[in-house]
Amino acid sequence: MSDLIILNKEYMNWGTKIVLGMATFMLFIIAMASYMFYVHGRDALIEDDYYEQGINYNKEFDATQHTLNADAEPEIKLLPQQIVIKMKDSASYELFLKRASNNVDDKKYTGNTISNANLILINRTDLPKGLWFLKLQWQVNGKDFMFKRNLTL
Repeated sequence: MSDLIILNKEYMNWGTKIVLGMATFMLFIIAMASYMFYVHGRDALIEDDYYEQGINYNKEFDATQHTLNADAEPEIKLLPQQIVIKMKDSASYELFLKRASNNVDDKKYTGNTISNANLILINRTDLPKGLWFLKLQWQVNGKDFMFKRNLTL
């Protein structure tokens, strides 16, 4: 009986505890690395073409300055069923709605403003609630314009 007690004491000595601690830590590191690879493809804050965007930054800056100088910032109204964007002039546009938490929900709309009120209407019912980044690019008389805003739906 005393031999059994001695064996149990020796079973959990400090060397065994160190090995168990290292194994637990290694499992933690492997789990975190697996999680990071899983999340990497859905990360909304990293663009796939960020080098190109850096090269074209001057074009974006000029388009934003045209918007400010021409006092052409669009008016945005969030209604329960839709997003209404009122432009100053009739234009062809590209509208990007990017979801901060998941890039699977990102939307891209292209077209021309409608009616004499120069409106852009976006159906809001299929957009999940949360923070969205709105980027609107349009052209009027050969000039590029751009407008960015954060929206909370």
